[in-house]
Amino acid sequence: MDAGGWKPGRRAVLAGAAALWPAFAFGQTTRRPADPSGPPVVFVHGNGDSAALWINNIWRFETNGFKRGLLFAIDLPWPLARSDDSKEQQYRSSTADQMKELASYVAQVRKTTRQGKVALIASSRGGNTVRNYLKNGGGAAHVSHAILCGTPNKGIVISDSMLVGSEFNGAAPFLKGLNGGPDDLIPGVQMMAIRSDKNDKYSQPDARFVGNPGKPTGVSYDASELRGAKNVILDGLDHRETAFHKLAFAAQYEFITGKAPATLFIAQEPLPVLNGKVTGIAPDNSYTNLPVAGAVVEVYDVDPHSGERKGAQPVHRKTTGADGLWGPFIGHSDAAYEFVLTLQGQPTTHTYRSPFLRGSDVVDLRPMPFGKGDDQAGAVVIMSRARGYFGVGRDKFSLDGKVPPGINDGVPGTASGKMTFDATPRTVAAVFNTETIAARTWPVKENHTVVAEFMN
Repeated sequence: MDAGGWKPGRRAVLAGAAALWPAFAFGQTTRRPADPSGPPVVFVHGNGDSAALWINNIWRFETNGFKRGLLFAIDLPWPLARSDDSKEQQYRSSTADQMKELASYVAQVRKTTRQGKVALIASSRGGNTVRNYLKNGGGAAHVSHAILCGTPNKGIVISDSMLVGSEFNGAAPFLKGLNGGPDDLIPGVQMMAIRSDKNDKYSQPDARFVGNPGKPTGVSYDASELRGAKNVILDGLDHRETAFHKLAFAAQYEFITGKAPATLFIAQEPLPVLNGKVTGIAPDNSYTNLPVAGAVVEVYDVDPHSGERKGAQPVHRKTTGADGLWGPFIGHSDAAYEFVLTLQGQPTTHTYRSPFLRGSDVVDLRPMPFGKGDDQAGAVVIMSRARGYFGVGRDKFSLDGKVPPGINDGVPGTASGKMTFDATPRTVAAVFNTETIAARTWPVKENHTVVAEFMN
């Protein structure tokens, strides 16, 4: 394997990945490669997620020559699946709902770009939506490539007693219909699945992650594979990382363009233009991707080592309108920011984040509701990693020098950890591998909560 590109193969070993890319430094400005002339790419998020999770993939496609106007990420309005796909459930979506939304979005992308076909890249549940659209929604005529990342194509379980009626149950009607043929291919569409070796929490022989430890699921580590398609295994990656890790991007890019990316790193823009939506919370405390009007967003420039504000006034402030947009905001790619979201009926959420290396219009903001017992604390700080899980023994991570309670051993299965503090304001360091985010505590009694969010 040479140092200039990612060589395709069935397995890519995570432990050696860093050594394969000595010519590039994190965040350095690189010369943009020639336009790869690929199709428009539509990214489809997973269960409970949003378009915001695709920010690094979008940045890497841009760094490798894709025009920003050819990269799209859908926000499905009700991102959580029904418990039983056949039964109405408030604030939840069916497979038919998701397919209809995706079909409409693809049609709009084709119209906007004047292209006949798009490439679809999906994470987890998003792959169910893509397969349904291709097989049952007329999507095959409009799609050139479909890449499913960590999608439980065989099911999380195949069972008559667990997840009964769920779209994630291989014994239920939805997946039985998709999997009924001799293979999983769709004529005219190039298809690929990306999966973990044994680290995907939803491709496990044991039902621990669906609430039945010790009980067989009926599936194994290969539950995310597609029969007859190209299947890529990325050793050591977890369920989310099969979509959002830089090695997953490399496989996605090469499958679409036919050549390896020039780099896995992200070329900086000195003055990135940032924007996105404020989205809300349903009455049952589940997330939606519907825009929220009347939310106040303030952005503060903070010291990266302490999290303390550099000035009393925000560098950006806006009250959202009907579209929920909180920007645009022109930032600096080497700056650290605190985002403060004030939304009626929810705690004021202070989010300290990794630097924004490039501009983006999918910097979506959500409030963070208090959890059980949080009202008894002086302050609450959550470390969050939306694009992957925390793996005990695989990753180095801590919050205020400690591993937060509730993060499981073994297969990575948790994207956040929480600790409580007294009411005295101070700096708390969140560490994930080589990155540290400095956050400040804010008092619970004044309706504040704090998130330290890693972008990787």
